[in-house]
Amino acid sequence: MARVLVSEKIADGGLDALRAAGHEVDVRLGLAPEELVEAIKGAHALIIRSATTVTPEVLDAGTDLIVVGRAGIGLDNVDVAHATTRGVMVVNAPQSNILSAAEQTMALLLAQARNIPQAHNALVQGRWERSKWEGVELADKTLAVIGLGRIGKLVAQRAMAFGMRIIAHDPFIAPDRARAMNIELVSLDEVALQADFLTLHVAKTPETIGLIGAEFLAKAKPELRVINVSRGGIVDEAALAHAISTGQIAGAALDVFEKEPTTESPLFSLPSVVVAPHLGASTREAQDKAGDTIAEQVGLALAGEFVPFAVNVAAAEASETVRPYLGVAEQLGRLFAGLGAGTPASVEIEYQGELAGYDTRILTLSVLKGLFGTMTDEPVSYVNAPQLAAERGIEVKDSSTSSSVDWINLISISGGGHQIAGTLVGLKADARVVQIDGHSLDVPPSANLLVVRNDDRPGVIGRVGTILGNAGVNIADMDVGRSSQAASALMVIATTQPAPAEVVDALRACDGVTEVAVAAGA
Repeated sequence: MARVLVSEKIADGGLDALRAAGHEVDVRLGLAPEELVEAIKGAHALIIRSATTVTPEVLDAGTDLIVVGRAGIGLDNVDVAHATTRGVMVVNAPQSNILSAAEQTMALLLAQARNIPQAHNALVQGRWERSKWEGVELADKTLAVIGLGRIGKLVAQRAMAFGMRIIAHDPFIAPDRARAMNIELVSLDEVALQADFLTLHVAKTPETIGLIGAEFLAKAKPELRVINVSRGGIVDEAALAHAISTGQIAGAALDVFEKEPTTESPLFSLPSVVVAPHLGASTREAQDKAGDTIAEQVGLALAGEFVPFAVNVAAAEASETVRPYLGVAEQLGRLFAGLGAGTPASVEIEYQGELAGYDTRILTLSVLKGLFGTMTDEPVSYVNAPQLAAERGIEVKDSSTSSSVDWINLISISGGGHQIAGTLVGLKADARVVQIDGHSLDVPPSANLLVVRNDDRPGVIGRVGTILGNAGVNIADMDVGRSSQAASALMVIATTQPAPAEVVDALRACDGVTEVAVAAGA
């Protein structure tokens, strides 16, 4: 089975599940960057948390790498773009710590409002400073939530229970949806003008780095308190320290920092600042959920199945109707690649029947995975198949129709003057090729398939069979398809072993044979 390298502490339950599946779990904690480059060699999966940085050097060294699993949400420590180029799937556990992060936000919001850490420190040091640490109530204050995703919505719900008025800034949320949650969407400038408290729940991207900086803070109310439990760097720490020390705003509470781990910051010396060492996901429940989830996702990736939380796969989760067709879609892609002499300028994929009512993007990826798996020595996966199509200038079109004449479901691929279609049949859902270049037939998508176009006249099939028999090539299955639009037939022959090149040449020279293609469905 596969070797899974684990570079940070993960809950035992998830690792035990991988071991139970037969995988070798190689736990190596505290690896230096250069040690990780060496350790990744021969590993099929890498599981990390936030302290491990997955660089292009690491990905290039991991020539056997199939998947990188991040036990948590943030992926700013993984070069996702380079992983995609390498065909390496990147998965995370986006729902594992949302409740813990929301609760940590509320904890810091309350700690900031009531100066709890400062009062605690004074008391344990022997100072009864009751009047010094006067706080403010949350009721009737305005909380601005920047990023109204899963965590942001949980924070908003909890803040409403304290009697707070909620405004939000999120360009990806429709105003009607926000109003349904009793939240008013406003611009970032309006946030600065209205907010008494501000919480951040956005991903770290080039657009969000420094989002709360000197320009924003200069517009803010002097009562503003900033809480950040999302990612370090979204708040400009130097600008924030300056704004607090000069009285521009009232204070801040931070769980994340631009550079981690850190023990130095201009914020640490300010009495109106509360800090924590990135504890947003540090609950027993979140750790267990993250470990279990990432182990499950890595296991699916290693098994070649669809992975729901893959961040660099352009498809939704496969439904129960779509999932059984992943294999035959990939097989059809491989067979289609063998029908033509070159790469087609465009590939059209049509889904007929019940499949038309579902999201079929994952099936398109399966077709491309099979297609390019025969064309390149590079690893091909759901991840980089679309990129390979773009690099080769191949236009990929897909369409759906609910009508299907002969089959409940049908997948058809066409392009470059060729076409192939397949489906699943019977109680066992066996894969079958049912059409090639307009000829109806019924054969399994064999690993060794000969597609022989011939004149539709007596004796040709016998001569083809004789050539194969004399060469010791055994026929496992065979069907002959005829087209009503041409005086030709199509023999599709599944063989138990690959036909040698000289045998293929003999078939092409056979009287009555007009074309021979060699295709591999597995």
